[in-house]
Amino acid sequence: MSIVLSLLCRELRLVSSDIGTATSYGPPYIPTKCFGSRQDQFPPGNLFVAVSEGLWDNGAACGRRYRLRCLSGRNKPCKGGATVDVKVVDLCRDSTCPSTVVMSTDAFAAISHSPSTRINVEYVQ
Repeated sequence: MSIVLSLLCRELRLVSSDIGTATSYGPPYIPTKCFGSRQDQFPPGNLFVAVSEGLWDNGAACGRRYRLRCLSGRNKPCKGGATVDVKVVDLCRDSTCPSTVVMSTDAFAAISHSPSTRINVEYVQ
């Protein structure tokens, strides 16, 4: 029994999520800080994000994948528990980034009814 328990404990990963904010941004999406002007950097469906300095990690965030879920916002923008899986391709371009993650319009539309609002999100890598 202790061998099985030991193996389970070794394989068990605690998954914790973080809470932040998200806004959307539209084209032009290139060049990006991660992959320059390469068109193949964008995942299918254009489900990608730019991240704020807090997640950027001196560029180590490039290519990371996150699952985001809308939690709340003005005028009930969330699409009932929907999640979206995104890829980090850029650092937020604004000197004062408006949110934790800035989502492509397609990624944002996957979880929110309101394209021009700021929402609260849960995200996990």
